Amino acid sequence: MNTHFRRINIDQYDEDVLLPSGLYDPDPRSPAQVQADAQQKSSSVRGSLSRGNVAGALVTVLDRPAYGEGVNEAKAQTLSTLLLILNSTKTSDIPTLVRALSEEQQDTLMKYLYKGMASLGEEVNGSVLLGWHERLTEVAGVGCIVRVMTDRRTV
Repeated sequence: MNTHFRRINIDQYDEDVLLPSGLYDPDPRSPAQVQADAQQKSSSVRGSLSRGNVAGALVTVLDRPAYGEGVNEAKAQTLSTLLLILNSTKTSDIPTLVRALSEEQQDTLMKYLYKGMASLGEEVNGSVLLGWHERLTEVAGVGCIVRVMTDRRTV
């Protein structure tokens, strides 16, 4: 049986094909700028954590997240930086930290929690992520989850 016809990409012939770039506005920064921002955030967060300013570190890492094409290294570095914050936070401090975030920052945090859950490994502790997810859902509500699941910008 000849199945060669099944390997044709028929979307190339459709004028109304929906591309990821059509679902959201691209990040106005260049990939080099995004990478430089991620490195700067990482060093700033480490400084904040060394001074005991977990809230400031969390706000810093959630501000202007990297999204779009060609910035995978910056996304990975930002996730690693966020995991450093999450792993060094006391469980009793999480609700206070989450309440201090804006709605957009809470949504971004939820995106990173899901990204971390998708990439469980030696750096990622599932119980820490689930604890943060539970506290974030208590504060932000189920609407936070819905907004994250429907937003096409991936971190």
